[in-house]
Amino acid sequence: MNYKPVSQCSIIRIKTILYILILSLLPARSLFSQTEVMAWSNITGIRVEGQLMGFESSLRVVGKEWTKINATGREKQQSRYARVGETQTVNTGFSGFKFLQTVKENGTGSSIVSITATAEKDTVISGVYFCIEIPAKYYSNATLRTNGSSGKQNLSEKVSTPGKIKSLTARSILVESEKQQLALSFNVSSPVIIRKENSGYQLYIRIMGPDIKNGQEAQKTIIIKATGQIDRSPIEITVDTKNPGRRFDGFGGNFRLQNPKADPLVIQYCLDNMRVAWGRVEMPWAMWQADENTDPVEAAKAGKLNQHVTESMLMAQKLAKIGMPVIISDWTAPAWAVKNDQQEQGRSQRGTPLNQDKIEKIYKSIGDYIVYLKQNYGVEPMAFSFNESDLGINVRQTGKEHADFIKGFGAHMASRGLATKLLLGDNSDATTFDFIIPALNDPETHKYIEAVSFHSWRGCDDETLKKWSGAAKQLNLPLIVAEGSTDAAAWKYPEIFYEQTFALYEINLYIRICSICQPISILQWQLTSDYSVLKGEGIFRTQGPLTPTRRFWNLKQLASTPEGAFALPGTCNKEEVNCAIFGNIARNKYAVHIVNNGAERPAEIKGLPADAGVMEIYVTDSERGMEKTGEIKISDGVFRLNLPPAAMISLISKNY
Repeated sequence: MNYKPVSQCSIIRIKTILYILILSLLPARSLFSQTEVMAWSNITGIRVEGQLMGFESSLRVVGKEWTKINATGREKQQSRYARVGETQTVNTGFSGFKFLQTVKENGTGSSIVSITATAEKDTVISGVYFCIEIPAKYYSNATLRTNGSSGKQNLSEKVSTPGKIKSLTARSILVESEKQQLALSFNVSSPVIIRKENSGYQLYIRIMGPDIKNGQEAQKTIIIKATGQIDRSPIEITVDTKNPGRRFDGFGGNFRLQNPKADPLVIQYCLDNMRVAWGRVEMPWAMWQADENTDPVEAAKAGKLNQHVTESMLMAQKLAKIGMPVIISDWTAPAWAVKNDQQEQGRSQRGTPLNQDKIEKIYKSIGDYIVYLKQNYGVEPMAFSFNESDLGINVRQTGKEHADFIKGFGAHMASRGLATKLLLGDNSDATTFDFIIPALNDPETHKYIEAVSFHSWRGCDDETLKKWSGAAKQLNLPLIVAEGSTDAAAWKYPEIFYEQTFALYEINLYIRICSICQPISILQWQLTSDYSVLKGEGIFRTQGPLTPTRRFWNLKQLASTPEGAFALPGTCNKEEVNCAIFGNIARNKYAVHIVNNGAERPAEIKGLPADAGVMEIYVTDSERGMEKTGEIKISDGVFRLNLPPAAMISLISKNY
């Protein structure tokens, strides 16, 4: 049953379509103007000449009397993302509503956002909203103007208490601060609610509500215009070569085989065109010994080795042949080796714990795999881990069980003359640090640990990263990011992989991790067709030959760090710029990796030795892929260059 008569809905739709058509005739975006749209629909700002004018939008369903607010966010709902030309589209749904959001570039600093919401049930709520959060960092003393009026009101006077709301009706809104301005205009006058939070202000623009019927549809078109001061002030990076930090072997990759057709093509391309320093492959334990009473080694000798096990062992051998340290990780355990406690623990938990009554058989089964891999394929893994056992993908452990397994299995491997040790953690993300504390505080585990490991999917704020760095320093062992990237759900909306926004977020994270944690390696998830850094050959339905994406070129730049380098402490005077510096002081080879998240600006790099020689400059941005843009020499103790906007820039010692 429609909420309004058909004729009235039709008029609104026709007006909306005409409005969008008229707006589409406006000038296209200028150079370096880009609306950052996340695959789950949130807009995180608009770049103007490379500088991000920051805010964040979301779609929200607000319960009665504002008691409950559900909002779009990473990994919170199913989404489909696509781009056609300058229009980005997201289909998503949650809380009983389906949403279609399109975002079209509309000239410098501007975009046209069109939202269609469809109810899937009758409900009574406060409303469905398009919400824009404006951060206090930029808008702490902002003023508000509505409907083009000349009168200004301080936002703090409108809403002064966190959690309180102020309602108004407007066709347009202008929020102004000293350095940034945000203008919103709507295709029809709309109820708007202003809400204050500690982080800033939220503008709720109503799409529909409060009384909603099943099948009801509403549309809203919003023009967003972001302007502000462009910061082109100089960047100063200072390097400390007198206190080199931890060794950086180089960039690495995961090679878990899942696509027999496309994986070999992508793997070979990456190995041929990038220096890959570390590798991680699957140990398919459930396929190695599915039957508790079958000897897997004898079965393998009899020619009954599972095909996927064979392929995984060959993958490990392929990496070892080129001198790469190899980690093997298990995702799935055989049924006999786990205890199904879901009824006891509740079905909200993922994975299954190991059956402690059979722990000695478990040690032997995994140990047999490693011995067989060593004897028949010439590979002795550097380390073993259960993948993300803190979360249960798919073996689940408590922190204490993890510590006990390290001691028990570590001793078992040592008794068999194996040099393979274990990863401490291999956690699902950085937020679950407490999982490693029992083993970290148990000296009996330490002799069996090869490295501390976490995956970079979530929670990589500076303070959390410092905890992981501190754990590695406490043990005096390397830190490994065994799965690197930013969005574990991205395989569901793979077109996002080709966006400069995604590439820039990813390399920003890696450079921050290199600077704060000083890992021995970051292992990309993956250097196969899964989460691929290439396109073509049918990967995610892309056609043509294999082609590097921006992500590939970012990773190749980082992977071009000279071998045998150590992390060098460095500081930068601007928070919009991240940097990681490496040096092989003995060979006088250096790499300075910079991510400029702002506009074009001059930069000076100080502290490298006077005889550092010639540095080659490489750039990856929205148009270039590790393009060499020049060479520079040190002058008066300083390397001077211009940083292009919204780009990764690497200075790498020239080989003679």
